[in-house]
Amino acid sequence: MATPLKLMTFNILNGGGDDARFRGVLDVIRQASPDVLLLQECLDWEEDGARFAAVAEALDIPKEAAHARLGRSRPRGSGKAYHLGLFSRSPIQELHSYNDPAFLGHSLAHLKLDWGGQTLNVLGAHFDSKNENLRFVEARYLRSLIDAADFKKGLYVLGGDLNALSSQDPYPVDLESLLRQSMTTKYHLPPRFEVMEELAEFGWLDGLYLKSPARWITAPRDRGGVHIDYRTDYLLFSPQLAPRVGQVEVVPISQESDHFPVQAVLF
Repeated sequence: MATPLKLMTFNILNGGGDDARFRGVLDVIRQASPDVLLLQECLDWEEDGARFAAVAEALDIPKEAAHARLGRSRPRGSGKAYHLGLFSRSPIQELHSYNDPAFLGHSLAHLKLDWGGQTLNVLGAHFDSKNENLRFVEARYLRSLIDAADFKKGLYVLGGDLNALSSQDPYPVDLESLLRQSMTTKYHLPPRFEVMEELAEFGWLDGLYLKSPARWITAPRDRGGVHIDYRTDYLLFSPQLAPRVGQVEVVPISQESDHFPVQAVLF
């Protein structure tokens, strides 16, 4: 029988910011104490860097490659690379990292872990922030990396900042008007939902709606005097893993990041 396993995904915004904000990020991680942690926007991090080591210390795990890895993202036009941070209490059996600029804005990572004698496939992602067309390419590329038959019978979880909207979420009927007022174009006008629909068509199940969520908002935004609540951070599960998912929760935070973490417990 597998022991319970806690997952968390968290976009820490520009590497965690200044020292004061990064200490807050570490407090969030320490308090949640996940068994598997997926971080996005590990800007300017290296495996032997202080912030990488500090996250491992906050989790009380070794910073060695068997437990802590960096999924290296391709540099953006600015030259900045928004890496993925990948941390696991149990040893990482395999890691495949992808950052082909023809398909990805940042990167994807695929971890394989032993969980009660079964292989748990954990995919970490950070999709493009600018355009649904580019995000759709990423979703299709992700699909190409996974054997469909194995996905149907295996244990898979996808976590990360997908920068995409879900039509399952209770957006206001005047969302398009609010987007226009705030001059927000990354979700298009009218707003588009094809990326999450593509993932659902492959078989991914939205963890937040496996049970009744207490919260759904992960990215509240104020722009141009307009407030809009979004969800762009997700934990998605394969059909075989979904029955073993406990409550999936959005963790409200304050100034630690502009994204709220999302966590789930597997049984």
